[in-house]
Amino acid sequence: MSENLKTAFEEQRFLSATWVSIGSPTVAEVSAANPFDFVLVDTEHTTTTLETVEDMHRAIEAAPGESGTVIRVPWNDPVYLKRVLDVGVSGVMVPMIDTAEQAESLVESLRYPPRGRRGIASGRASDYGADFRSYVENAEETFVTIAQIETVEGLENVEEIADVDGIDALFAGPADLSGALDVFGQWEHERFLDAMDRIVEAAHAAGIPVGTLTVRPDDAPERVDQGFDFQILGKDTAYLLERNERALSIYDEAVEASTTDE
Repeated sequence: MSENLKTAFEEQRFLSATWVSIGSPTVAEVSAANPFDFVLVDTEHTTTTLETVEDMHRAIEAAPGESGTVIRVPWNDPVYLKRVLDVGVSGVMVPMIDTAEQAESLVESLRYPPRGRRGIASGRASDYGADFRSYVENAEETFVTIAQIETVEGLENVEEIADVDGIDALFAGPADLSGALDVFGQWEHERFLDAMDRIVEAAHAAGIPVGTLTVRPDDAPERVDQGFDFQILGKDTAYLLERNERALSIYDEAVEASTTDE
């Protein structure tokens, strides 16, 4: 779905995704079984290796539907970015983009010469060389580039970051952003909401979409009202915790009722 996802981002229609932190192709495949536009695989705060990322991408491609694969990379590192793109994923999301210069460096890392400095080599993205020339000539149209805004500096420079050619979308990182604003986890705090509004306005002024993570599904309507064009709706570890807690609660209630009846 690489090209389809790129087109969808350009159209700024409402997109949906889910977040995968568990480094498992099975979890990735199950997540892609639902009709999400893409599955976000996190490698910033996980121990997932690049080999596993490749297998997770294969699993997402094998799942029914047309979910794309977006990798949240650990850092704005041209070496890691190059290797992730060579896997053939649908896009990358890069944390802590604080200035237009950092955004420009990111874009340069993803583009082949003469427009950038991405190393040229045949790999999975080019069908291991079978589609080498065509891929190199059109690579920029096969993936999306998402810049995360999640610091005070990034917020102060968000308008300039959004205007950088090659940045396809912004992403408001709620945890880091609220922490940077000294209102961690206070999703209704005025300072946090104002920051989210500013990110939305900057993206739309630049003609690009903007998204965020919604861990609690009940928050999704509010984020839609705020103007977010895509949302990553929950994450695998949170769903496991919630469902296990619910299952245990039901079981404990049944045991207590049975004991009372005796």
